Amino acid sequence: MSFQSRIMFCKKGDVMKNKKYKKYTKIDSILEMPREVVSTDVKISIFGFNEILIENYKNILEYGEFFVKVNAFNGTISIHGINLNLEQMTDDDIKVTGKIDSMDFEEI
Repeated sequence: MSFQSRIMFCKKGDVMKNKKYKKYTKIDSILEMPREVVSTDVKISIFGFNEILIENYKNILEYGEFFVKVNAFNGTISIHGINLNLEQMTDDDIKVTGKIDSMDFEEI
């Protein structure tokens, strides 16, 4: 069993962490593994106009009261709104809250 991987370095605070890019493979499909669990594909959940949960992100590129830009493995996600806050952040998930006006995707 083989899979393609490439090493990505992301800086979060003063700590460098190593994340690997992993694709959804044929063996994952045969084993019926959920795509979001075994790959680094980004998953975005939108809850009304006030909350967005982004899973499998790499790092935060820009953050402000009116604009948040998040880097993912396959592109960037830009969120525009008013009173935007980063409420929850883990190594893999980030929650953006506030009045969300629009969201843009830019694929690499």
